[in-house]
Amino acid sequence: MLKMLKGGLQTTVQDLGRTGFQKYGVIASGAMDPFAHRLANLLVGNSEQAATLEITLVGPVIEFHEDALIALCGGDLSPKVDGDVVRTWRMLKVTKGSTLTFGKPRVGARCYLAIAGGIDVPKVMGSRSTYLRAGIGGFQGRSLEKGDELAVGQVTKQQQALQQKIENEFDWLLPPARYFEEPVIRMMPGRQFDLFDRDSKKRIFSKAFTVSSNSDRMGYRLEGSKLSLETPAELISEAVAFGSVQVPADGNPIVLLADRQTTGGYPKIGQIISVDLPLISQLKQGQRLRFKEISLADAQQRLIEQEQSIQKIGAAIQLKWEEWT
Repeated sequence: MLKMLKGGLQTTVQDLGRTGFQKYGVIASGAMDPFAHRLANLLVGNSEQAATLEITLVGPVIEFHEDALIALCGGDLSPKVDGDVVRTWRMLKVTKGSTLTFGKPRVGARCYLAIAGGIDVPKVMGSRSTYLRAGIGGFQGRSLEKGDELAVGQVTKQQQALQQKIENEFDWLLPPARYFEEPVIRMMPGRQFDLFDRDSKKRIFSKAFTVSSNSDRMGYRLEGSKLSLETPAELISEAVAFGSVQVPADGNPIVLLADRQTTGGYPKIGQIISVDLPLISQLKQGQRLRFKEISLADAQQRLIEQEQSIQKIGAAIQLKWEEWT
């Protein structure tokens, strides 16, 4: 069991999302950085779908009531166990009574804490993800607060054997994902790209944009060169996706993220490729980004390569587990 001694700025339970219900108006939600979430789970021997804690900017203080295997992936929020600095992108053992704390964000904005067995909260529509606006899923549909106690799922015999065998942390770790101060985000032209005027089509791929303070898990509002349509148009609402870039009447793009609505009527100038979603999800308010055009074929190839890489990493982790146990 985990006890929250402090909740942090926004700590929520997330998995890979609530899929299959968007046609009924239920959003997907899920981890903002699914790459980090998946690898954190693989490191501790969980399925990729197991629930983790998504920790945003100001981390919580967590007390462990049992020995546990954990992994921290994603942004580096200066984690410490009982005051000792611990590195991210590796598995480590924490003992009963240990306390996990976080300090100043060094890289990125979101860190994922996976624990062997997964965070055990009830599933809602097949997912343990928290949807804050609707108050469903996760732990009572909300961010974690001081005094909350979280159960941990059943560990496997292999996880239990390794937990009993090791002392603290392993020398073996994954290469950390690269998060950039001013990333170049690859984007495909959207369905309504041709509705925008010539200058807007150039500016979206040539100018830098800044993540505004009015941003959250639903979407990042961007500030910079304003974009406009060639002629005003009324559009029928249609489905949107994680990474859709829509442009409302004020001309400032909005990147739709994990807690996005299911449909939208603003014209979409682009679609961020799946591989680059972690890059934008790890940006803090005030950081800048640039867009780079990419074709659908190239985007699909990058996704295939990433999935192949994750499969290889998973196989390597499994070999290490067999070696250690």
